Amino acid sequence: MSTAAEVSARWQDQVYDLLRQHNVTQIAYVPDAGHKILIERALADPHVHAVALTTEEEGVALAAGADLGGARAVLLMQSSGVGNCINMLSLMAGGRFPFLTLVSMRGDFGEGNPWQYPMGQATQKVLEAMGVIVLRAETQDEVVDIVGAALTTAFQAGSAVAVLLTQRLLGAKRF
Repeated sequence: MSTAAEVSARWQDQVYDLLRQHNVTQIAYVPDAGHKILIERALADPHVHAVALTTEEEGVALAAGADLGGARAVLLMQSSGVGNCINMLSLMAGGRFPFLTLVSMRGDFGEGNPWQYPMGQATQKVLEAMGVIVLRAETQDEVVDIVGAALTTAFQAGSAVAVLLTQRLLGAKRF
């Protein structure tokens, strides 16, 4: 493993450990390379229920159900999946459920796929239009603090929060 990959793995491991320290026991995801380490850790953790989704809006409902059952959930998705969640996000506002999603961004810094730009550029605006508080993580030094703040805002204040894990943080995909 290269030094850059080791550093990348370290912050993602720290984020996973932080989720567990905050009693997140359900992790919903649509498979995505940007969340690979978080997904692998969730699948390997016997104390976490990792749920592969067929579409991202299922994760919004899963988070509401987790709260109703006294558990905490997080949704892992790519920015292109945010558009699939618009209608379901009204569930969070109407039901006053806490909601946390970690969004791996496409269509920003260094993106080479033109198909990713429309939703990548609209992601933050769409989430904010649905009443979701949006935080952006640009560097490895800030990501753990930002996810920690998001956990507090979601599960103590009962708000809907999205952390955008930017391509500056994750690196742009090379094809």
